[in-house]
Amino acid sequence: MSKLKKLEEYREEIEMCVKCGACRAHCPVFGAERQEGRVARGKVALAHSVLKGDVGLEAKVLEDLSQCLLCGSCGAQCPNKVPTDEIVAAARRRIAEQRGLSSFGKGVAAVLGRPRLMNVLAKTGGALSSLLFKKLPEDSGLRLRFPAPFIEGDRTLPPIAAKPFRERYPEVLPGVAGQPTVAFFTGCGINYMYPAIGEAFLKALRFMGVTVVIPKDQACCGLPAVSAGAGGTVEKLADQNLSALSRHEVDFVVTACASCNAGLGKIYGEMGGPFAELAEKTRDIFVFLAEQGLPEKLAALPRHSSPKKVTYHDPCHLRTRGITREPRAILQALPQVDFVEMADAGTCCGLGGTYSVYHYDTSKKIGAKKAANIAASGAELVATDCPGCIMQLQDTVNHAGLSQKVVHILELLVEALPDENPADRQV
Repeated sequence: MSKLKKLEEYREEIEMCVKCGACRAHCPVFGAERQEGRVARGKVALAHSVLKGDVGLEAKVLEDLSQCLLCGSCGAQCPNKVPTDEIVAAARRRIAEQRGLSSFGKGVAAVLGRPRLMNVLAKTGGALSSLLFKKLPEDSGLRLRFPAPFIEGDRTLPPIAAKPFRERYPEVLPGVAGQPTVAFFTGCGINYMYPAIGEAFLKALRFMGVTVVIPKDQACCGLPAVSAGAGGTVEKLADQNLSALSRHEVDFVVTACASCNAGLGKIYGEMGGPFAELAEKTRDIFVFLAEQGLPEKLAALPRHSSPKKVTYHDPCHLRTRGITREPRAILQALPQVDFVEMADAGTCCGLGGTYSVYHYDTSKKIGAKKAANIAASGAELVATDCPGCIMQLQDTVNHAGLSQKVVHILELLVEALPDENPADRQV
C-alpha cells in the first residue's frame, strides 16, 4: 500500500481553489516568467484536468507541472490553504507512473535509492575533486565549477568532501547526564559537501551537554525524489530512515537542513503511523537550541567591538512551516554579529531541489532578485539554515559579481563558543 497520497486523494483540496489569483503575488516562478501556467492556480487547474481526464500528459502540461519549486509559498498565503506543492508533487508521481521518470529523475532515483552506491560515488568524486573542479578566485566564496551532465558549466558548487561526515565520528557521542539525547539527521549536503556544518553542529550540542547519536545507516530524506516524482524511492528512503532513527532511544531527531526538516517533519508526517511519530520528534537545530536556552547564554557573552554585519535568508522549507524566529534569535544573540534584515528575506532563492537543474535559467532569474536584496543590505555575510540554499545563494552571489560569502548560522555560532564543553569536562 502506498504511503504517499495519490492525486485522486487531493480532489477535495483541488476543488477548494477558487482561482482568485492571490498566489500570483507569492510564486517565485510566476514572478520570473509571468506565465499563467507557471502560477499555483494554473497548476491546480492542470492537475484537476488530468484528474478528470480532460487533458492528457502532453508536452505543455508536463512543462507547466515541472515549473514549480515546491516551495509552498503559495499555500502559506492562500486564503483557502490549498496545498499546491503537495498537489503538484502528486501530479508528478502520476506522470512518472504513466510515462516513466525523466532521464535525470531515473538518475536521482537510482543514486538516492542506493545509499551505498551514493557513498561510493561521493568518495570517488571527493578523491577526484582536484581534477573535476575548476577553482574560482578566492573572492568568489571559495566555490568550484563542476562539469557534469545536467549541470550548467557556469554553475558554482562546493567540492565533494574527501571523507563523508558520518564516517568521521563514532555513532554515539556521550553528553552530560540529565541532558537530552538527540539523533543527528545529517542529510546529504552536510555528509558529502559541507562537513564543516556537521562539525559545528556537534560543537554546539556538546557545548550544551547533549548526547548525540549519528546513525550510520541513515539515508537521504527523499526531498529530491519528491521533486523528481519518484514516489517509490521516497517511500523506500522513509522506511530506511525510520529504521535507522529508531535503533537508539532518543528524545529528538535534529536537523541542520531546512529540506531535511521538511522531509522528516512534513512528508513523513503525512505518511501517518510510525512516520508521524518520527515527524513529531523532529526539530530544526535552532528550534532545539532555543528550547534549550542557548540565546540567553549567548546574550550574556561580551560583545565584540567590531562585529560583522550579517543578514539572513529564510529557507522556504522552514518559513512555510513557521520557523522564522529561532534562527534570528541565535544570530541576534551572537556577540560578533551585527544582524541586519534584508528586504524580502523570505522569498525563495530559486533552488527547489531538482528544479534548478531542469530550469537553471529561471532559477538564476529568481536568484538575481535575491542578490539585489543582499547587496542592498550592506551585509558582509549571508547566513541561512540550509546547505541547499547556501549552494544556490553562493552561485547567485557569484553571478552577480558580489563579494558576500554565504554561511550556515552554525558556522557563526561556534565562533562564539569556548573550546571547552561540559561533555569533555565530565570524561
